[in-house]
Parts: sequence; C-alpha cells; structure tokens
Amino acid sequence: MERFRDRHDAGRRLAAALGSYAGQHDVLVLALPRGGVPVGYEVARALGAPLDVMQVRKLGVPGHEELAMGAIASGGVRILSEGVLQALKIPERVIATVAAAEEQELDRRERIYREGRPFPEVRGRTVILVDDGLATGSTMRAAAAALRAQGAGRLVAAVPVAPKETCDGLRDLVDDVVCFVTPEPFLAVGEWYEDFTQTSDADVKDLLRRAAGAEARGS
Repeated sequence: MERFRDRHDAGRRLAAALGSYAGQHDVLVLALPRGGVPVGYEVARALGAPLDVMQVRKLGVPGHEELAMGAIASGGVRILSEGVLQALKIPERVIATVAAAEEQELDRRERIYREGRPFPEVRGRTVILVDDGLATGSTMRAAAAALRAQGAGRLVAAVPVAPKETCDGLRDLVDDVVCFVTPEPFLAVGEWYEDFTQTSDADVKDLLRRAAGAEARGS
C-alpha cells in the first residue's frame, strides 16, 4: 500500500472513511496522546466535531510491568483484570500503590494537555476513539472499556493502520471499528508512515487549542 505521508495525512484519509458521522451533533472525537492527536485533529475537523484527549495508563504487575493487571483512564475510571489479579494473588494494597503512582502521572498529563478544561461529558454520546495505529490494541481496549463504564452511547474505534486480527478483536468492546488499512504482513505502525516523528507535548497542546478555537468560531 501507499504509505501515509505523516499523521495529518493519515487523519485526512481516515476521516474519509468516517464520513457517515459527519455533522452529527452528538459526536465527540477523543484522541489517544500523543501520536493519536494529529490524526484525531484531522478527523474532528473533517467531521465538524469537538476534539479532546483520552489518557490511558497501564497498571503493570510489580516486577513484571509489561504484564497489565488493569488500567486507569481519563475521567477517573479504573479497569482491573480480575483473571490476572486472581492468578497472581495480587493484594489490594499493591493495586492501590501502583494505581496511585499511575494516577499521579495521568493527572500530570491531564494538566498539561487539558489546561484546566474538564473531561468532556460522554454519557449518551457517539465517541470516536482515534490513534495513529494499533499493534496489540491493548491501550485502545482500555480506553473503550473506560468510556463504556462512563456511559458512552456509541463507541467507534478508528485508526489509519492495524493488523486485521487486532481490529477484529475490538468488536466485542465497541459498536464500530474503522481500520483504514490492515496490511499483511503488518510489521509495525511506524513502517506505514513516511514521517513518524514523535509528537511532542507542545504539538498536542497546540492542536487542542486550534481545535477548540475552531469549535468556538463555529458555535
């Protein structure tokens, strides 16, 4: 396939595949920082929808941090993997310690990116979750579970590129999955971008401000 030039190009192409959601008053685009924000910015602009960020932090098992025992997300939601907790007999005090540390980092990033704005109301709304690509999809799954717990009306997972099996695996958590391309072999997300330069905190803040400004002018 032809690679995306950069995340903005990917967002514009992804937006074309989400055209059925354009102009709907209840649609909210939530991007997963940092790389998902330039993609989400283009999607929100094309659909005429507001843009915000959805922070997710994995709760790693102490000593085996790559293994997730749960996740926390924007809006004060905590999701736990009961199977992992029971299998490893992890006590509540350990969960609380790990969660407290991750909540501190999540709060720090919330302050940096949201700049005093509250987390948007999602109850009953159509929420489009956007990232720049998926490999395993674990972060997207955590975000979707958190939004479902907060009462989102319709959940859409949308990415420019991901393995087909990862996209298929999301269908039990969300109402619609839009993966613009599902190449075989997949390799890695960055392989499908000509420019995969890391998105900075400053980039995220700038795009959120620009999106908020555009929304204010359109209201």
